[in-house]
Amino acid sequence: MHFAQYYLDCLSQASYLIGDQTTGRAVLVDPRRDTDDYLQDAEAAGLRIELVIETHIHADFLSGHLEIARATGAAIAFGEAAETGFPIRRLRDGERIHLGEGDGEGVTLTVLATPGHTMESICLVIQEHPDDDVPFGVLTGDTLFVGDVGRPDLLSAAGHSPEEMAARLHRSLHTKLMVLPDATRVFPAHGAGSACGRSLSTETSSTIGDQRRLNYALQPMPEADFVRLVTAGQPATPGYFAHDAALNRDGHPLLDAGPPAALTLEEALAARDQQGAVLLDCRPLTSYTQVHLAGSLHTSLDTRFAEYAGTVVAPGTPIVLLAAPGAEREARVRLARIGYDHVIGHLADPAAVLADAQTPVRRSRRIHHTELPVEGGQLIDVRNPAEYQAGALPGARSIPLAVLPDRMGELDPARPVVLYCRSGNRSVIAAALLEAHGFGDVCDVLGGYEGVAAGAG
Repeated sequence: MHFAQYYLDCLSQASYLIGDQTTGRAVLVDPRRDTDDYLQDAEAAGLRIELVIETHIHADFLSGHLEIARATGAAIAFGEAAETGFPIRRLRDGERIHLGEGDGEGVTLTVLATPGHTMESICLVIQEHPDDDVPFGVLTGDTLFVGDVGRPDLLSAAGHSPEEMAARLHRSLHTKLMVLPDATRVFPAHGAGSACGRSLSTETSSTIGDQRRLNYALQPMPEADFVRLVTAGQPATPGYFAHDAALNRDGHPLLDAGPPAALTLEEALAARDQQGAVLLDCRPLTSYTQVHLAGSLHTSLDTRFAEYAGTVVAPGTPIVLLAAPGAEREARVRLARIGYDHVIGHLADPAAVLADAQTPVRRSRRIHHTELPVEGGQLIDVRNPAEYQAGALPGARSIPLAVLPDRMGELDPARPVVLYCRSGNRSVIAAALLEAHGFGDVCDVLGGYEGVAAGAG
């Protein structure tokens, strides 16, 4: 058996290539949109990707099933409950996919229908030989993570309550996954940092036995207690999730990963004024805070760039990048991974432009925790709800970064706004967003809540 996990740190996303080396037949599971790594590795291993399987309709990234199908001729498969805008193979609960010479031979995948995170969610049990007593592993998608389980609230807009989906998730976990042998390896679709769950581990694999012992959501409890537990304190949902889910369900243009065009400052500003483009500064945080174009947004390539960009930039908005020289192509690909394809160019030689005395620039205002409170200020905590509930600065109001674009109207632009997060990254992103929308007196707390706590200690 050929088995490979591809883990993308910046989106906390995992995909998998599984093949039978005796036949060269292979399947690819939950691929990202830029597919060169899969295709090159399959060719090097003598494998033909015949099927691309999605464990569910993803919301946090744009999947590469259409790109793989175009490149290889592979069929696209989803769980039986999926409804898509393109032809798919529907995988039934209990169906076995044999990659060997014939039915009942070679590497085998068994489909488990596991609704709960979404209705069409599936898991895939992998056996190197069909009669193995202990499976090699199970691809658990967004049903089971290392240290957590999938969030059940993403389908609320489709008429499925979080409580209903959590009850389905409980049954899926205990009737489909927890009956597997303890030695079965667990390979999830996401790890720490993903908004698809609440407290995912940094580990990218585990075992059923370890999860049975250590995962808080798998401890013995009545279903009603499980429902209450997993519906509380979930991270705020980034604004691009609904956009990506629709593209993954209905279809999307194939990836164009070429470098964006170089623009002058005049062309960049014209794109902003005439086309409604946003100026997205993806340089390191310290470079941005020292000097940046007035009105530009910020999220650094050093962080969860695409996720934060999808939080502060509305889907479909034209984008002009301000990147360190040579980083503009990476920025474009990472935006494409969440379906943000409308990158119309990048600012040529941003350092020279920002150093020009004629360029409209700003410097971020950052304050030390000893300068709190700010007279007349609105103190805003942009961390996730669970972080806020675990401890917050006195007088702080919770508006998570993911929902700030929709809740800016709750703030008074005539009064100072003071922002903080855990360590100072999200607060700078939030400050840039408010500045770009006309807030004149905005600052953030250096070092965030951790810095305040350390200073107080």
